[in-house]
Amino acid sequence: MSTYIIRRASVLGEQVADLLLEDGRITAVGTDLDAPEGATEVDAEGLVALPGLVDLHTHLREPGREDAETVRTGTRAAARGGFTCVHAMANTEPVADTAGVVEQVWRLGREHGYCDVQPVGAVTIGLAGERLAELGAMADSAARVRVFSDDGKCVWDPVLMRRALEYVKAFDGVVAQHAQEPRLTVDAQMNEGPLSGELGLAGWPAVAEEAIVARDVLLAEHVGSRLHVCHLSTRGSVELVRWAKSRGIDVTAEVTPHHLLLTDDLVRSYDPIYKVNPPLRSADDVAAVREGLADGTIDIVATDHAPHPMEDKDCEWGAAAFGMIGLETALSIVQQTMVDTGALTWARVAEVMSANPARIGRVSEHGRPLAAGEPAHVVLYDPAARRVVEPRDTASLSRNTPYAGRELPGRVVATFLHGRPTVLGGTLVEEAHA
Repeated sequence: MSTYIIRRASVLGEQVADLLLEDGRITAVGTDLDAPEGATEVDAEGLVALPGLVDLHTHLREPGREDAETVRTGTRAAARGGFTCVHAMANTEPVADTAGVVEQVWRLGREHGYCDVQPVGAVTIGLAGERLAELGAMADSAARVRVFSDDGKCVWDPVLMRRALEYVKAFDGVVAQHAQEPRLTVDAQMNEGPLSGELGLAGWPAVAEEAIVARDVLLAEHVGSRLHVCHLSTRGSVELVRWAKSRGIDVTAEVTPHHLLLTDDLVRSYDPIYKVNPPLRSADDVAAVREGLADGTIDIVATDHAPHPMEDKDCEWGAAAFGMIGLETALSIVQQTMVDTGALTWARVAEVMSANPARIGRVSEHGRPLAAGEPAHVVLYDPAARRVVEPRDTASLSRNTPYAGRELPGRVVATFLHGRPTVLGGTLVEEAHA
């Protein structure tokens, strides 16, 4: 394997050091390190070095919707965003509800991925919410699934949710809940409030999310199991998770970059690019999720990267699909909303975008410190750069970014996976794959 020496990087935005990457590991960290013969030197002066990012919530669409995304294109986008591992959600066609399908996704990642791909298994067969899927078989498969989610749909039946929580305890799994009471969101189109009435769009009440969060933290406490709350978006949900943690309930939660930045006021445009599940919320909710991330109530940032072909978004609001892409812009949004505002340090960014998601997803080779002996998953990031988002420039097959034309801070300059560059000089290394 190639040897790389990264020179003068600001490790976690703190001390300046060199990092030597050999045989897939970080073998030395220090100042003025001697370069082994044949080593490639990378000038990282002015760049922040972070452990490779881990996304707990990515939609890669393959198998079945290769018109929207594939494992190859989605992981190329992930690498450009600084990610070295993504968790691929189960709502594929066919659904990833058997050992065979999760192993297919896992093998596609190994063959074509520009980052490691860890499949997420469905909680219920076909995401139908009626019968538990093959949780144990998926956990015992080559993919070693530890995260189970019907994301895109809620496990709304409390008896079924309890059984799932009980089942995953046997192999240290976690149920990642899409918190949405379906009977409170029939035909819902946007955040419920004065604006939804003004625009004539069916409202999506915050209580639809909060009711499921409240129920599930109590179920997790009763069963003694791990619960993860996907794409938390309301002030009430933050308060519920904070309360649950104060009781010692084993619950973790995520927030998406778009819920850290965007508000429901953007829906005034009726542009379906802003149609997402859960919906963009009020400015007060945005403030609350930022506070929750800053104080540790919310454990991680997860992208909920949801690619769609143009015809599913370039239509009237009511007919449009829910979802936004976000792998390539996630770190910039976190910088803008949390770092540049003083709410998070770069060391804390490493926690919420690498160490914590790796721990929740049980991917032990990721989220590790930038220290000698650790796996060489590294991202070099230029926080001083500025860029205007151009959808045509994305590595994703889809173009449904809500940030088109926006100027964002920061740029990923290099991503190293197992000591090999997948991105170098801001450009994909074309022959790179996991």
